[in-house]
Amino acid sequence: MEKTLVFGHKNPDTDTICSAIAYAALKKELGWDAEPVRLGEVNGETQFALDHFGVQAPRLVENVATEAKQVILVDHNERQQSANDIDQVRVVEVIDHHRIANFETAHPLYYRAEPVGCTATILNKLYKENGVAIPKEIAGLMLSAIISDSLLFKSPTCTAEDVAAARELAEIAGVDAESYGLDMLKAGADLSDKSIAQLISLDAKEFKMGEYKVEIAQVNAVDTNDVLSRQAELETALTAIIDEKGLDLFLFVVTDILNNDSIGLALGRVAGAVEQAYNVKLDDNKAVLKGVVSRKSQIVPVLTEAIAKL
Repeated sequence: MEKTLVFGHKNPDTDTICSAIAYAALKKELGWDAEPVRLGEVNGETQFALDHFGVQAPRLVENVATEAKQVILVDHNERQQSANDIDQVRVVEVIDHHRIANFETAHPLYYRAEPVGCTATILNKLYKENGVAIPKEIAGLMLSAIISDSLLFKSPTCTAEDVAAARELAEIAGVDAESYGLDMLKAGADLSDKSIAQLISLDAKEFKMGEYKVEIAQVNAVDTNDVLSRQAELETALTAIIDEKGLDLFLFVVTDILNNDSIGLALGRVAGAVEQAYNVKLDDNKAVLKGVVSRKSQIVPVLTEAIAKL
């Protein structure tokens, strides 16, 4: 069978890495020549999960068309978030839990999108539907993905399906979801050794919102001051990125994983959309976003609506 690369979005998070590994493993069991790859560096949280369950990170690729004619996308569909040469390969499957935008194909494909908190929750169903037992280490990675995307079940994107899947996977993996999950999130929130460039690219995604180009980066922290004490450096770097990419807005979000609030740092010519979206005033380009922890459900749709009214 023809080789198929399985990968998630650029600036990969735990769901993107772990779901690529888990789905490639399932496809191999079903007779596919599937290989998980990644489009960026592994973050601290994801590395904690990989180390805990003894799994190697997928290899890093910059382009995919030189290696395979067909690919499977997990945890994303928007082309600006995918491989640079995604237009040069055939997308045969998408497994995702995000909005569908800036995506079309020349050929029919298998597309599985569900309004759940994590791609791994869908993969849990796919393993069952195909009658394939989930190996212990794969279950651990899938659990890690759900914990990451749901902020240990506290995110508004977390559904009953996510929680049920996590309980099943924790039993297979032989871990306590809460204690393991807190350790994993803390590992991801340790930003002490990160450069400004690393902070910005840890979990950044670009979106088209009408005629505007918007990039939203998010980092989790135990103390938001650990990040925002470097605001001047951040603003210099963000301004350079805005100029380089022709962005209309860059929203850098620092999420407090203990209090479940965020602080948004907004730069760009439509930064005022953040004020309208959340009924806040930017002070020194910052605003507290009370109760906001999810980019997918609490930032992208709200900001898209506000920008449409500009």
